[in-house]
Amino acid sequence: MNEDKFKDITIQQLEILMALVEAGSFTKAAGKLFLSQPSLTKQIQNLEESAGTRLVNRAAAGISLTPEGQIVFDYARRIIRLREDARERVMRLKDQASGHIYVSASTIPATYILPHLLGRLKDVHPAIQVHVQMHDSEETLQTVLNDQVEMGFIGKEPANKKLISRRLWRDSLVLAVPADHPLAKQKTAKLGDITRVPFIIREKGSGTRDIIEECLEKQQGTSLSRFNVICEMGSSEAVKEAILAGLGVSILSTFAIKREISGGLLTALHVSNCSIERYFYLIYKKQFPLMMYHRNFLDLVKRHFPFK
Repeated sequence: MNEDKFKDITIQQLEILMALVEAGSFTKAAGKLFLSQPSLTKQIQNLEESAGTRLVNRAAAGISLTPEGQIVFDYARRIIRLREDARERVMRLKDQASGHIYVSASTIPATYILPHLLGRLKDVHPAIQVHVQMHDSEETLQTVLNDQVEMGFIGKEPANKKLISRRLWRDSLVLAVPADHPLAKQKTAKLGDITRVPFIIREKGSGTRDIIEECLEKQQGTSLSRFNVICEMGSSEAVKEAILAGLGVSILSTFAIKREISGGLLTALHVSNCSIERYFYLIYKKQFPLMMYHRNFLDLVKRHFPFK
């Protein structure tokens, strides 16, 4: 037996051998498989060549298996049965309502949105466990593309065609100032007002920073270079603490400062000549196989924060 070529045997050849034995002749087997008889004969010949021995006895009365053919036939049945078992187990897993979901999220979703959503998830789907990593939007996108996580939540629409993206939650960005700041007496702030005071900015790669820069360029034909940037921070929480410490002002998501506004610590002003809005997006790779527990999680995401 030629062991080197034995590995070339295909499942299709094994299925043809099984059909041949069941039908009892090449003609009947070819008809059952919708193959021409020469094509079926060639497949059996290739199987025998890979096995290194004759497997099928041909006779006018029909076919029979050689001792070697019987061995291959028995294993063929086991292999096909194992394939069916694997298919059934995969299908059961797809219907499974419990499982672990690995998520990366940019700062705003990770800090201010997902914790409330996961509290709701625990009530309705207690068997689903979600593991959340926090990165900026660009890092989150890369972790999804590199299969480090299964899904991501980011503050900008991705352009990569390998990803599926779903627009979820609308967010407004406002100028956040201390409650006792001179600008706090105004309902709105002009761009000129902001450029004259110390300004705190998020790090490069942040969705918040990207949307500010895009707004400045498209609506005002300017850039952050006009601002009196005194420091750069790695999270909205850090920016917020810097504002509260009196270091300056910044443009932040309304999600990030909701509590401080309610507590009278910060005041939010709309920038009158630069409307800044964005959406958060759910992303995952196109070929990612969604199981039932993934779908349950995604359904909750859409219901808990419906898109408007």
